[in-house]
Amino acid sequence: MAPLQLPVRLVACFLLLAAAALAPAARAGRFACNATAPRASTCQALVSYAPPNGTAAATLAHVRELFQLRSHRALLAANGLPLSTPPTAPAPTPLRVRLPCLCSGGAGATFQRPTYRIRAGDTLDAIARGVFAGLVTFQDIAAANNVSDPNKVAVGQQLWIPVPCSCDPVGGEPVVHYTYVAPAGSSVAGIAQEFGTTEETILAVNRMHDAKSLVAGQVLDVPLRACGSTISNTAIDKNLRVPNGSYILTANNCVMCGCSSSTWQLDCQPTQGISSSACPAAKCGEMFLGNTSSPSSCETTKCSYAGYTNTTSFTILANLTTSNVCNAAGLSPMAQPAHSSSAFRLEPAWLRWTELVVSLHVVLLCLGYLRRG
Repeated sequence: MAPLQLPVRLVACFLLLAAAALAPAARAGRFACNATAPRASTCQALVSYAPPNGTAAATLAHVRELFQLRSHRALLAANGLPLSTPPTAPAPTPLRVRLPCLCSGGAGATFQRPTYRIRAGDTLDAIARGVFAGLVTFQDIAAANNVSDPNKVAVGQQLWIPVPCSCDPVGGEPVVHYTYVAPAGSSVAGIAQEFGTTEETILAVNRMHDAKSLVAGQVLDVPLRACGSTISNTAIDKNLRVPNGSYILTANNCVMCGCSSSTWQLDCQPTQGISSSACPAAKCGEMFLGNTSSPSSCETTKCSYAGYTNTTSFTILANLTTSNVCNAAGLSPMAQPAHSSSAFRLEPAWLRWTELVVSLHVVLLCLGYLRRG
């Protein structure tokens, strides 16, 4: 071997290793979900859906059918739309879809829904990128449905679409995990600002070592702060979590609970338009659910929602809560708190498994290359 060949080959190998280390990992959208307790391993997560460019604008009815949502009201609630909005209304882009999430084996995926029936001409890649707007990859669909050859699927075959999700707390606080597809031109800082979190939080939750590694179409886990509540730990809906700008119907649709960043406390009222015969009265003595009074100039008392039970009969719980309004005089509404980056510190992700395998392959190639001659 000529004297200069070895240094040249060493430099070439170094460049190959650097390229392998800096190359982005596959965007499989696998979200960490380590909850194992029976009630903690399932939750309601949010999924962002935006029809791909070039496709017809979707209506709310179309999105409901695609994701097999049980009610039109649930779709309206997740997006903060009035209950009077008709199913034929155009779907906002992106649209939030609330789906059940199940944690298993350290990862989370939507439970049983959505599903898709194969039509003539369909491919798994077209289903993943076209029908479900990149929320999953064709490899995700193939693995979840035990499809050994993605090019061989039968017309009429029913497939489960495993959209990634999570139920884990973040920084010790319960959150609503939002599955979000990063649009072209977006940045981690911009996404964090839009959804009221921090860049450090998004990087940690998604195990990203650098904000610059974000690419268009990457599926991100964006944790949304949820409003606090006075719901009892014995109530059926004790794990109710509602993020800012949305509401949820609970207690058999008898109660509407909304979340606003002005207070970060659930504001629950009897649902308008529901027959009173189907909903038991919720009262705190003589005060009805959601009503307030001011016993003094500095105090406000409210009849607050405390959940519902169905042990012996359907019962809506309520209790009186008192807040001191004088302490908040002249103060601006509470801003979304920035989670401490130390609370979300994870192990370094420089050598994730996919990158490690690639690096080992490059090392072996380099060794063979250097031994030649």
